Amino acid sequence: MTALKYLTGYSADTLQKVNTLIEEKKLAEVLLKRYPNVHQVRTDGALYQYTQQIKADFMGKTQPLNRVSYDSKIKVIQHALGQHHYISRIHGGKLKTVNEIKIASVFRTAPEAFLKMIIVHELAHFKEKEHNKAFYQLCCHMEPQYHQYEFDLRLYLTQLDLFGDIYT
Repeated sequence: MTALKYLTGYSADTLQKVNTLIEEKKLAEVLLKRYPNVHQVRTDGALYQYTQQIKADFMGKTQPLNRVSYDSKIKVIQHALGQHHYISRIHGGKLKTVNEIKIASVFRTAPEAFLKMIIVHELAHFKEKEHNKAFYQLCCHMEPQYHQYEFDLRLYLTQLDLFGDIYT
């Protein structure tokens, strides 16, 4: 049985099903069937616009978003899929708040569902700092398939780790 570091916490039955897909070399096939295409949000500017649209659609008048970018320094397993930074600084006698989102650059060429799931997750931190029930309710409000996309993203990371990228 393969060690599935991206799927810790899932049931033994689920892990067994994933291991069967891996052993039969069908994990890539399953992912490609569900997500045949990658998104076209390649630049930091396009990523910012994409994120701003999701924020405008679901979050109304929350704190402004200053920057969104891909970051090659984010190591998916050690850090996260993305990061949200909320920084307050005193600038010329005024308190200035900066909100930044950084997305691991491995998602520059991935299905749009995965990119959206990560962005929704990071945007939810604008209102809920902790991963609690309200946080996940907000994620599901912004993307009803949030939990399915998160699971499939974990499958995709497993695929990347074991066999490499299926979208290149």
